[in-house]
Parts: sequence; structure tokens; C-alpha cells
Amino acid sequence: MNTEVRFLLAIALMLAVLVGTNFVFPPVVPEEVLVTDSTTARSNLEGDVGGTSGTASVGEPVSAAISLPGMPGAAADEVLLPSDTEAGVTTGGTAEQRVVVEGSLYRFEFSNVGGRLRAATMTQFDALNRDGLVDLVPEGSEGYFGQKLVVGSDTVDLSRQLFRVEPEGGLDLVTDPTARTLRFVYEHPTQPFGFEVEYEFDPDKYQVVVRGRTTGLERPLLVTDLGEGLAFAESDSASEARMMAYVYNHVQEGIQSTLQDGAEPIVIEGPLLWAAFRNKFFVLALLADESDDGIDQASYLGGLLVQPSLVEGRVRLAAAQPIAADGSFAYRLYMGPQDYTRLTSLGEGMEEVNPYGWKFIRPVVRPFVSVIMTVLDFLHTKLSLGYGWVLIVFGVMMRVVLFPLNHKAMKAQLRNMAVQPLVTEIQAKYKDNPEKLQKEMMKLYKEHGFNPLAGCLPMLLPWPVLIALFFVFQNTVELRGVPFLWLSDLSAPDPLYLLPVFMGISMFLMQYVSLKSLDQVNPQMKMMMWLMPIMMIFIFFSLPGGLNLYYATANVATLPQQIWIANERKKMKGKPLPKLSKD
Repeated sequence: MNTEVRFLLAIALMLAVLVGTNFVFPPVVPEEVLVTDSTTARSNLEGDVGGTSGTASVGEPVSAAISLPGMPGAAADEVLLPSDTEAGVTTGGTAEQRVVVEGSLYRFEFSNVGGRLRAATMTQFDALNRDGLVDLVPEGSEGYFGQKLVVGSDTVDLSRQLFRVEPEGGLDLVTDPTARTLRFVYEHPTQPFGFEVEYEFDPDKYQVVVRGRTTGLERPLLVTDLGEGLAFAESDSASEARMMAYVYNHVQEGIQSTLQDGAEPIVIEGPLLWAAFRNKFFVLALLADESDDGIDQASYLGGLLVQPSLVEGRVRLAAAQPIAADGSFAYRLYMGPQDYTRLTSLGEGMEEVNPYGWKFIRPVVRPFVSVIMTVLDFLHTKLSLGYGWVLIVFGVMMRVVLFPLNHKAMKAQLRNMAVQPLVTEIQAKYKDNPEKLQKEMMKLYKEHGFNPLAGCLPMLLPWPVLIALFFVFQNTVELRGVPFLWLSDLSAPDPLYLLPVFMGISMFLMQYVSLKSLDQVNPQMKMMMWLMPIMMIFIFFSLPGGLNLYYATANVATLPQQIWIANERKKMKGKPLPKLSKD
């Protein structure tokens, strides 16, 4: 069996494995489990959190006596928090009240029970797996951002207590953008213990500033529940599940990301700058407080507790942070899309919550990502172009920008081709005299401008741009749900597979034009001219339509350059080659 047949057989086997496995082992679409049992649905907060232990389970009734060392006025240093029934929360939850914060970007719904967030609706984004808008909080969840206070080995669970809400009617940031603060207050009926937390909203931002104060406790540790991750909202739930992860930024260790599916329970010791849940397009994050001038204070998060969840493929997070001597605390929340500009404005590397590219290549790709996102935003906002046309214009622009580099590389290749016979002659003539061979080759470099690397280096420089584009177009929330021509969603694969096929045809034409201008065509090159486009079609079947649209546009824009190079090669065929100088 000759080399060509073996190579062809290897390609055929790879394609068979690539396509066959999707039929034999189709991806499992995860079903979101609805939790109806409010007790068993919550994981226990046990073990150390940043070095402090807690003993009270989240699911346990909070009417049990809890020892609180240093609490004034409590008999035997104990405080008794009222149970759900004593506090007025019936089994059916009829006493619970919902408070809504309405803005142009979001609609947040809070409960007076524990001051918990029950819904976080993104009013600018439609859910693609059902009717309605994107809600970051999974259906059936008891709510996020419930609070616990830990003193020594004792825990006060406030996540199921009734809070007084100010204002009771919630906030309407659309009609009155000046009223921005929603406050939750808990006061113990018999003991000098109090807790309050207020949320300050900005109608133009997804960021929420949280401040609070506790009284009657000596320097407790605040533990904030971050829930069990984000709700499913994409049409391809299997792909979305593969992107779900929890991420944190450690002061010393940097940003660490762990996929939720298969994540193990662990205690992550601080200090941390932030902790977050993210999927492909959205993020829910808790960030350490910062001062008004943007300089971080020492109020880092003390640690992160990762607990198992009864919902398959998920984990539950709780973030701990110390409370100041005066009983005050503060942090920030971000609940919204993975908008590069918005995340960058938060600081502390939040734009890396869903990083572009593999870890080893991120330092190279990161600067290009910033430039690319700026250009895309400019084309869309300043020129009022839809994102489909933005990708087409951007594809042509990239070929124009990279044309000088490609042109230089092609000219260097032509020059090298012209003197290749001389290179072969020198190598044959001085094969037994390495020193003379090196001397003659250096002479050839100088007299004829021959440089074997001259045609490669200019071609390598655009690669970081191409890699950055690959990851940008896959995770850009601006393309999510945006239709263009027959494409219903630029962030989803082409339903008709027209763009991958068109891209394969354009790739074939580029190689065909190039090879037709060569005097001699290597059999392997000819085989690759046919096989590579076919392989790329199969690979790009599952990639977003926006990415296919960009690459197809770039290939078409490159064809004139390929034709020009081919014509230059043809002109060289009739010209005499330079002669080797005699000694």
C-alpha cells in the first residue's frame, strides 16, 4: 500500500470516527430538575469557610437555640430566632411577599423571606429554549443571596426569616431612576440583635452595590449563598451544560475555573477578589467591595464553599467575608450578560470569567480580543449595521488590513521559487563540503534575496488574530439570538449547512487557483486540495453561523490576491533563471 493510499485511508477513518460517534453516542440533553421540597433542596453549610466553621444546616429549622458568644443580653449567651411558623411563613408560603425592581435592562424579584433573590430576568434577551425572557435563577429555586452569620462554631441562619422591606412597593427605575435603594431589615423580637442589607441599583448597569450592617454580634463572618448556578436559556442545552462552571479570582493564584458537571465539594480559602457562576453568555458574580475612587480595600472575600447539589450536574456556592469592627459589610453583585465592555469596567479581571482560548495562549490572544470587540461595537453602534453585515464588513476589513503581510509573504515565496534551482545546484555541488556549502548559501542570500523564512514569518503574524476571532465569535453575547438572512441565530450552527459548504467551496477555489500556477504539483498537495475543504466542512457544521459567515467572507475576499499571485507565477515560467556564479 503506497503512501497516498495510506494517507487517504487515515483521513477517511478520522472522518468516520468524527461523524459516527455523534450517531452512536448522541449528546444527552440535560433536563433541569425542579426542586419542590424546600428543605431537602438546600445543601448544608458545614465545615470551614475561610478558616471558620459553621454547624447549622441550611435546611434545619432556625428555631433551635444557637450559642452566640459575646452577645449582650442573651441568657446563657443564647439567642432564639423564631421558626418559620412563628415568623408568619406558612407551609404554603401565603405570607411571603415579592418585591420587584424594574429597570430597562432587568427585572429583579426579591422575597421578604430572607431577602432572597427569586428571579433575575434579563429584559434585553429572549430565552431560546422556551417562550419568554432569560431568567438567571433556575425555576424551582428557593432564591439566591440568603445570608448567614458565623461566630466561632455557631451559625445564625437568616435566609428563612421575615424581613421588613423598604420601600414595600419595590422600585421602578424606568419611571423614577433616582430611587435606587431597596433595603431589607431584620430585628429580633426579644434580643438586641439586628441585621439589615440594602441593594443599590443603577438603571444603566447590571452591577448592584450591596451594603449592610449587623448589631449584637462580635465580628461575625458573613456567608452569602450564591445558589446553584444559572438557568438553562439556550436552544442547545447540551452545549450550554458543557459551558456551565464556577469561577473565582484568587489574589495569589489568579483566576480558576471549574466545570459544574463533576465538580467536587471543596473549601477554597481566600483571599478572593470575586466568585461567579457562568455559562456561555451570562454570569452571576459576587465581587469584593471597592472604594469610590476605584482602589480596592482590604475587604476581600474570605473564602468559597463548594457544596454538592441535589440538582444533577450542579454545585452550590457560598462566599464568606469578614465583617468590619463596626458591624458593616459591603460587596458588589453582577447579574447580566458577558458583555466584554461591562465586565472590563468591573475591574479585577472580570472579563476573564469566560476566557478566550486555552490558558497557554491567552496572554497572546487577549490584546487582540480587546481590539476586535472595539471594532465590532463601533461598526454596530456608529454605522448602525446589523451584526450579520458587521461580520461581512469585518471579514473584508481583516483581509485588507492583512493584505500587506500576505502580499509580502507571497512575493518572498515567488523570489524563493525563482532561485530554488540555484539552491538545489549548490546543495548538490558542495554536499561533501559543509563549510563551502554554508558560504555559498550566504552568498545566495545576499545576491538574490533568498530567505527560506521570508515567506513564513508574515504568514504567522496574523495567526493570533485568527485564533482570537475563533473564540470571540463563539462566545459573543451580541450575536446571541440575532437573525441574518436564513440564519435564525448567529451564535448557533447554520440549520441548512449552507455556510459551511460555501466556506469549503471557497477554500477549494483558493487552493485550486494556487496549485494551477505551479510548474510541478506534489501529489500530497493535490490530495489535500480535495480533502481539506471536505474536512473543514464537517468541522464547521457544528460551529456558530456567525463564525462561518466571517470565514466564508474572508475566503472570498482573499481570492483576488490568490489570483494575482497565480498570474505572477505564470509570468515567471518563461523567464530564465539566474545562473550560479563560477569560482
